[in-house]
Amino acid sequence: MASTVTSRPGYGQLLRTRGVWTFLLPGFAARQPFAMLTISIVLLVRHTTGSYGAAGAAAAVTGVSMALFAPYSGRLADRYGQRAVLLPGVLVHTLSGLTLTALALAHAPLWALFAAAVPTGASVPQIGPMVRARWGVRLQGSPLQTTAAAFESVTDELTFVFGPLLATALCTALHPAAGLLTEASLTLVGGLLFAAQKSTQPTVATAGHARVRHASALRVPGVRVLIVTFLGIGSVFGGMQVSLAAFTESIGEPGLNGVLYGVFAAGNMLSGVVCGAVAWKAAPRQRLLVGYAALALTASGLWAAHSVPVLAGLGLLVGMSIAPTLITGYTLVDSLVPAGARTEAFTWLTGAVALGQAAAVTIAGQLEDRFWGGAGFLVPMGGTLLALATLVALRSRLAAPPRSRTVARGVGHRVPVTVD
Repeated sequence: MASTVTSRPGYGQLLRTRGVWTFLLPGFAARQPFAMLTISIVLLVRHTTGSYGAAGAAAAVTGVSMALFAPYSGRLADRYGQRAVLLPGVLVHTLSGLTLTALALAHAPLWALFAAAVPTGASVPQIGPMVRARWGVRLQGSPLQTTAAAFESVTDELTFVFGPLLATALCTALHPAAGLLTEASLTLVGGLLFAAQKSTQPTVATAGHARVRHASALRVPGVRVLIVTFLGIGSVFGGMQVSLAAFTESIGEPGLNGVLYGVFAAGNMLSGVVCGAVAWKAAPRQRLLVGYAALALTASGLWAAHSVPVLAGLGLLVGMSIAPTLITGYTLVDSLVPAGARTEAFTWLTGAVALGQAAAVTIAGQLEDRFWGGAGFLVPMGGTLLALATLVALRSRLAAPPRSRTVARGVGHRVPVTVD
């Protein structure tokens, strides 16, 4: 895909925008739970039960709960304000995370872990979509809006890099519960600091615009296609987290887990920074198809890797394929979804990654328990190939609708409808 260096305002100018650091720093800390939670649960429950299947199931309950509740959290934030949703949310998440940790260390039955995992996942704060909404308020009408969208996608990639690495290092170097305890602490401190920045949060919609602003993003066909593609990306994250841990343990080198995941994360981060810093000539839909094909191809070779160098090389390529795919998917939301439904659309995509990750850790855990160390790598292959087939078949739905037929674009012409 051809590209040229962009002439749009750069990251430096964006970060000099007045007031943005007040929500960027606490927002970065508070969005770590999404990236830390799954691997922290897997490592803790695997330690206390000795089973990757049980660990994957507990993490899956958390991921499914987060995926189901995330869109409603976004809608509530639009309706009542981000602060009103965040304050009770971070408290519930912290308490439920601590409860889950205590139950695991007490060797509680699996059903008790599931019961604690539900509120833990449901209360994960949706900081990423909230930060994107704050950028929209701060930069309304500015040419920096495009740069901000790219910056947020890169920040998401950095979250996927640092979160699992931090959790893995804490769980292996300090204590198996250290990852989950740190995740809960970051949620509490970062979430409260982020909620305290009232001056930058979007204003609550007036009653007269409530019907338009809160129309579901799922009504947009392209969003449903993107949800499937993001489910496949989630299968990569979940499958890699479980399978790398099992593979390194099977060869007697558990300490290499962090190294291998670091290589995967480095590829992810590097390609994310580059992708966000250039202006592509190819249309987003074309970039998504090519990028996803590369992701499926590289992920399909993981299961056959039987040495650390080969697995590291493939992991690097998989990571490099993920970032452009995620960035392009989030970019398509701007052209597909009306402004009043974008926060919800972002939470649907975030939830799709969580749901794919949850399914992947469950299936990969079962494969690791029943077959060879590294059998869980079949999950990223299957997940990305299925998502790619869906994306190719339904690619026409990713075309932006004609401007004249777009709903909820603010002041402008609309097609008249009969109202009873």
